[in-house]
Formats: sequence, structure tokens, C-alpha cells
Amino acid sequence: MLLRFTKMHGLGNDFMVLDLISQHAHIQPKHAKQWGDRHTGVGFDQLLLVEPPSNPDVDFRYRIFNADGSEVEQCGNGARCFARFVVDKRLTAKKQFRVETKGGIIELELRADGQISVNMGPPRLEPAQIPFIADAAALSYQLELDGESHTLAAVSMGNPHAVLRVADAELAPVHALGAKLEHHPRFPQRVNVGFLQVVDRHYAKLRVWERGAGETQACGTGACAAAVAAIGQGWMDSPVQIELPGGRLSIEWAGPGQPVMMTGPAARVYEGQVRL
Repeated sequence: MLLRFTKMHGLGNDFMVLDLISQHAHIQPKHAKQWGDRHTGVGFDQLLLVEPPSNPDVDFRYRIFNADGSEVEQCGNGARCFARFVVDKRLTAKKQFRVETKGGIIELELRADGQISVNMGPPRLEPAQIPFIADAAALSYQLELDGESHTLAAVSMGNPHAVLRVADAELAPVHALGAKLEHHPRFPQRVNVGFLQVVDRHYAKLRVWERGAGETQACGTGACAAAVAAIGQGWMDSPVQIELPGGRLSIEWAGPGQPVMMTGPAARVYEGQVRL
């Protein structure tokens, strides 16, 4: 059986997108792992599935698999590519629509300038909701690893994030420390790890180690989590520009209980077919 797919990227964070509305197939984690291999498969950070909604109040269901086969709750760059995909494929005539994900409902908008805005909903800061093992919610936490103490913020944007402030993002130990923190026992569902360099009140640089994928060129939920951590701790003021290796995202957040708005591009790379 051949399945049509589209290769897309959001600031270099790349995806294989499957339309499972006009095509019918049962996708399993093993397929994501097989297709995600950059040497023997299509190669991607995440596999995105476009499915009919199970909730009558939304337009689509959106599922995400990492290249290692693990299913995750949310992906911000993927959400923008999802929006571009369903409009380009004429699966909807709307420019604003609601999508259900494993991490909750998000709202997407295609703007006149070609940029895509995503209402990611309010961040979750209570440890049990992240999930993160801590006695009480706090702006920052101390976490012990290999005999050293690290200060980090813990935020969920539908998926768990740890945010560490660093002096220089380019020199940050993203691979060494990110890989270890991903599996720290205080994050029972593993964690994405952001290394944030605050440049001024409205501009910062960020690198992200994503669970199940390693360092990516950009991470939309990671940029949102970093902005929440920076604004919440008084380092930055909304709106903020977050510079990732793949490009820049604009993030707005008015404070606790308010939704995080992310705006950025999405691009189609090519169309293809894959054998199931």
C-alpha cells in the first residue's frame, strides 16, 4: 500500500505529514521509527498525522510521533505546518480553526502575511501537570545531576519542558546535559530541555534538546516555554523574539492563566509516496 506524504519544516524543524482523512491507514510507532531514519527512510524530527476529529467542537485531530517512535503530546512548529498543510490540501476552507491534540485543544490562524499564529493555550506551571516531581510550584527549581546542582524552570506547553538560563547559547552543553536531563527521574515522562540566552528585554537566543529527537533546528513549544520562564521570572517583557538555530519566532504571553501566542513560518519541501 502506497501512502502520499508531504515533507515540511518550520524553521528547520522538519516533518513528514500524512493525510489520514482522504487516505486510510493504521500508523504504528514502528512506522515512525522506520520512516524517521535519515539514512534509510524519509528522515524527520517528527511524523504528523492529520485525522478526523473525535470531538465535534474541533476541526481536526493532530497526532505527533518522534523519529524514535514515541508519541508526544504537542509540537508547536508542527502545528504551524499542520495549518499550512490542511489549507494547501483543501481539507478546510477556513483560515482559523481548532485542532485537538494529545496535550489539549489549540487554535490556528493563517495570517494575510503568510505567517501562522498558534494559540497554544495557557502554560501549565503546577508540578503535577507538567509532570515534574516537586513539593510545590515555584518559578525555579534546583535539580541535582552527577553531583552538580542546576537551576531550571519547569513548564508544560502540552508537553514538558525544562528551561535553563545560560550566558551563551552557542557554548551551552546542549548534547551532554540535555541528553541526561531528558531522562532525569524527576521528570517521569522525560523532558525537553531549553538553553536560553537572554540578550535584552525582548530578544533571546535558544537551543533545545527534544526528547526522542535530540537537538532540533527549532522547537515551537520550547520557544513558548522559554518565553514563559523568562517573562515569569522578570528577565523579559512580552512580546519576545526567540532566535533558534533555524530562525525566529514571536511569542506573546500576558501572564499566569493567559494563553501563549506563537507566530512564525511553515514551508513545504516536497511531496512523496511511502510504502506501508
